[in-house]
Amino acid sequence: MSKKAAEHHRKASEHLKHAARHHEEAAKHHEAGHYEKAAHHAHTARGHIILGRGHAEEAVKAHTEEHGKK
Repeated sequence: MSKKAAEHHRKASEHLKHAARHHEEAAKHHEAGHYEKAAHHAHTARGHIILGRGHAEEAVKAHTEEHGKK
């Protein structure tokens, strides 16, 4: 796998880990009745998911460029 693809996979993984942490925080705040804080964390998690998806797509592109049709 190319270094470019590998780096995008790593970045996707990091963003998804951040998203998971923010969702956990959102759940805690929601259970405590702190709905604005919960919404903030949920929104931040969504941003990380979007960024992670972008990196995953770039990883596929990099892999295809290196190993795709010749």
